[in-house]
Amino acid sequence: MSLDEATTDLALSLYREIARDDWARMAAGIPQPLTETEVVQLRGLGDRLDIAEVSEVYLPLSRLLSLYAQATKRLGAETSAFLGEADTTTPFVIGVAGSVAVGKSTIARLLRELVSRWPGTPRVELVTTDGFLHPNAELERRGLMARKGFPESYDRRALVEFLTDVKSGAVEARAPFYSHVKYDIVPDAHVTVRRPDVVIVEGLNVLQPPPAPNDVAVSDLFDFSIYVDAETEDIESWFVQRFLALRHAAFSDPNSFFRVFAELSDEEAVTTALGYWNDINLPNLEANVLPTRHRATLVLRKAASHAVESVLLRKL
Repeated sequence: MSLDEATTDLALSLYREIARDDWARMAAGIPQPLTETEVVQLRGLGDRLDIAEVSEVYLPLSRLLSLYAQATKRLGAETSAFLGEADTTTPFVIGVAGSVAVGKSTIARLLRELVSRWPGTPRVELVTTDGFLHPNAELERRGLMARKGFPESYDRRALVEFLTDVKSGAVEARAPFYSHVKYDIVPDAHVTVRRPDVVIVEGLNVLQPPPAPNDVAVSDLFDFSIYVDAETEDIESWFVQRFLALRHAAFSDPNSFFRVFAELSDEEAVTTALGYWNDINLPNLEANVLPTRHRATLVLRKAASHAVESVLLRKL
């Protein structure tokens, strides 16, 4: 056994593994709050999310998150009472990490809808770390356009400051706004968070360790974290399929940064997608994203069908 394999086995021993059928049973008796139409609207391009997947995987997950949030709120109130202070409980923050094309954006949107329908957490906000990418002009200046999505392409300090504002109970916290059509930060546009009950933060690198021992990691500001996992070859296939589908969706928008790809043939599109995968997304996954999996509170393991086949939950 190699050192990497031994380290992985050691990390995984921190978790209890729950098979899909056993996990699904935890939703028994819980009414499904979403309709088929709502599920379709939440589904990302290439995802195969359906009402059964929501009921068997994400409904119990949302219930677990609600329990964690309520327990954290109670602990905050009891701690304040112990200290003789007013209750200053702050938002419960959930991080969602994983590779490009693994479906984490769909999961984050779905959890926002589900968690907001549980008692005690009616106000749920979703923030993606795309807004904390450096603007394209800055990436060009630093020679990082070909490494967009790698840790160094983000304004990590701004992200930490935003989450610090959220966790410190600031009345308002503002994040930059990123346009996927323009493939860039929109100047003077912001996403504003005003003390919600729960904040979901979704992004590739949210579980990265701090760059230096005395720095604060983004994940230090999470109360719960989720890693969306799948075999690398499956993610590659999903990435290519999504790229092909985007030719007739976002890429066809005349304002899209990627409009030059809209008229590619199937063969040209596959070649182009594989180039992006092999040159950018795969190296980033292997070097920066996948090594953070063991830092998550919970790991969702997907099969080639995009369906979750098992859940790993960190032992308390």
